[in-house]
Amino acid sequence: MSSLATASREALNEGGALARQLDAFVPRPAQLRLTAAIADTFQQRDVLLAEAGTGTGKTYAYLVPALLSGLKTIVSTGTRALQDQLYHRDLPRVRAALGVGHRAALLKGRANYLCRYRLDQARGEPRFSSPEQVAQFQRIVAWSGRTQYGDVAELEGLADDSPLLPMVTSTVDNCLGTECPFWNDCFVVRARQRAQEADLVVVNHHLLLADLALKQEGFGEILPGAQAFVIDEAHQLPELAANFFGEGFGMRPWQELARDCLAECRSVAGAQASLQQPVATLELALRALREAMEKLPARGTRWRALADPAVADGFDDVAAALAQLRDVLALLREASPGLDACHARALEGVSRLSRWLDGDSIAAVDEWDVDPAPTDAATPELVAAEADSLFPQAAPGNDVLWYELTPRGFRCQRTPMDVSGPLREHRQRSMAAWVFTSATLTVNGDFGHLATRLGLDDPDTLLQPSPFDWQQQALCYLPQQLPDPAARGFGAALIASLWPVLEASQGRAFLLFASHRALREAAEALRGGPWPLFVQGEAPRASLLQRFRESGNGVLLGSASFREGVDVAGDALSVVVIDKLPFAAPDDPVFEARLEAIRREGGNPFRDEQLPQAVIALKQGVGRLIRSESDRGVLVLCDPRLLSRGYGRVFLDSLPPFRRTRELADVQAFFARQWAPEHGPPADADADAEPVPEATAPAAPPFSLS
Repeated sequence: MSSLATASREALNEGGALARQLDAFVPRPAQLRLTAAIADTFQQRDVLLAEAGTGTGKTYAYLVPALLSGLKTIVSTGTRALQDQLYHRDLPRVRAALGVGHRAALLKGRANYLCRYRLDQARGEPRFSSPEQVAQFQRIVAWSGRTQYGDVAELEGLADDSPLLPMVTSTVDNCLGTECPFWNDCFVVRARQRAQEADLVVVNHHLLLADLALKQEGFGEILPGAQAFVIDEAHQLPELAANFFGEGFGMRPWQELARDCLAECRSVAGAQASLQQPVATLELALRALREAMEKLPARGTRWRALADPAVADGFDDVAAALAQLRDVLALLREASPGLDACHARALEGVSRLSRWLDGDSIAAVDEWDVDPAPTDAATPELVAAEADSLFPQAAPGNDVLWYELTPRGFRCQRTPMDVSGPLREHRQRSMAAWVFTSATLTVNGDFGHLATRLGLDDPDTLLQPSPFDWQQQALCYLPQQLPDPAARGFGAALIASLWPVLEASQGRAFLLFASHRALREAAEALRGGPWPLFVQGEAPRASLLQRFRESGNGVLLGSASFREGVDVAGDALSVVVIDKLPFAAPDDPVFEARLEAIRREGGNPFRDEQLPQAVIALKQGVGRLIRSESDRGVLVLCDPRLLSRGYGRVFLDSLPPFRRTRELADVQAFFARQWAPEHGPPADADADAEPVPEATAPAAPPFSLS
């Protein structure tokens, strides 16, 4: 054990610095093992892949050696919310307990910081669609005069998707750099300077990957100096990396380009007369293209989109309009830094669109055309069987070219199927220590799947399960007589099975659905029930979760994006329901191309990709149930394939050691004890739950309340 490992264990052990300084801190054996492994990795500049279940205390386990090591450390988290929590709550506590004076910095992507130039440009613009937007803009103006850091997260009540944000923040494309008149007061520059001077920098995966992928987020000077990297929520990294190591373009950024061109005309005489017509032509071409794409599936390959003559013509018209705008801007670019930046954006837009339309280095996925099945009907057997007939003439390639429709726009993307090579290259070039950690990295205790996707060759690994008393705290219920998830009537049967569970738990449930359609159907079926109903999409996510917590007996309905980030400890969340095994949707072009690549190389797409991805996704959803040592709850798994198909055992073996039952009475008994603890066990408490048959799933200890 290294000296750093010894010091880290001492700080987290009985009588150590954290126990002395932090109220309610309790040493945990799993945390001590984890911090020692991380400290050894730091000291040896090695690589560690560590799964640390909920309740392990992994945040303190990596912060302590990071602060004691003296190494410049980058900590990357999955979301901006986790980033803020780590920097504003966890880091100050640990730093104060250890008594170290290390400098720390919080660094986000430039779109999270107020841009004084764009705010100034937006003043007086007739771009507000309602009085509410005008009032919100005035709030931003008032806040801009008093904010120290310019982080838009300080603006309470401003939604993440507010149309005002692109008007008052910058992107890589529209930033003027050193030509900006506000350069000396730029919040992005100041944040970068603080990070350069800090010993520990907290970033998020988007910023980390943008920097690694040389996307010029403006922070390229930060990462090369780091001696240690901690990647928390590391299971998210491969999918996010695929976006950053590719390239894309979309309707909204080009609409913003058109508007910015006209805004810049105010300071250049005669510019508006030159730009008005090409700007109007581009806006008209974009709207016409989006209208032509309306008949396409929500997601599909480039080949699929361009097979429609109207869509192909629409892209040609947009390309011509962009080229015209580029040429006019070329004549005006020297008139102002703003018009010069607009010219650069138009030039890059033409290049990206041309590369996407030409389809250089197209993956095999562009050689076929699939009519995507609805998510509700997707089963791994169906996807595998269809794939056998769809891919026989596929050609090699690593990039997938595809599109995605949004309610008012579209996005086109070039995405690499495999990012393990670039991730490996950047990691090796850094010569730093790398720690990848999450609560969900393994499939049945095996790290192989994620290690391969992260480009890790034989890394050190550590598996630390959640320290909870699963036998007493939780129960896994697999309802009987539910039809196959693809069968008609599954949704109605699901609600019929869940209603008595919700009655037993008195609400307090989180229902997780594989599709938005299933979510909407369940919401309609549950409306008018005795419990407050909170449905994804009917309010901003943060507001929805806060109201659910405060309700005490609510029922929260969410889809795949809610598998992570729902952190509700205590009685308010006592039931987690998962309707179907979370196999990836069959309309994902990148995923389908990855399956075909595995097939070409002689692998088994289902075993090597679909199954492990679904297991990790299921573990994320299951992790919402027990968040602390005092939590109690029931997990309801409604997919009968867990018991009827051979692969169901892999899912069940990958979950915590729940007691399992198929009897509703055991669920009712579980909650009966919770509602009347002063009366002792209920009358039927000595009845054992029927264990899941050994032939189809691991045996579980009998259910007992005594």
